[in-house]
Amino acid sequence: MDLKEAARDVLTPLGYEVLELHVSSGRGPRRMLLRIDRLDEAVVSVEDVRSAAEAFGLELDRLDPIADAYRLEVESPGAERPLVTARHFERFADLLVKLRVDGETLSGRVRAVDGDRLTVELDGGERREVALAAIERARLAEWPDTPR
Repeated sequence: MDLKEAARDVLTPLGYEVLELHVSSGRGPRRMLLRIDRLDEAVVSVEDVRSAAEAFGLELDRLDPIADAYRLEVESPGAERPLVTARHFERFADLLVKLRVDGETLSGRVRAVDGDRLTVELDGGERREVALAAIERARLAEWPDTPR
């Protein structure tokens, strides 16, 4: 069972986008970290976090996907917001981002998004075109002055 898909099934109808879902392993109780955003792109409130945690928690109780004890933590995207879709890159265009592409870490500003490709102006001024499918990980590296 794909937990991220289960989270989407529950939270999308409530107006939330699932950005990340990770389950830690190791000593002690596992930690399930769920990062959400609002589909209307408004700022995620404490009430949003509570509502998403309650709804997904009920689904986890029903599915019982992890035999051992775990702790569900729901968070807003935060300062190092993950960028997953073309829309995310469009929304945060011109802000500094960090990308992991083919094992290489790039830092720069997204200058254009065209379908499944984006143009990043690297810190040195070089522009590089990157396929979204080639991005292993992407995060904001600076906070916008105003909510986007």
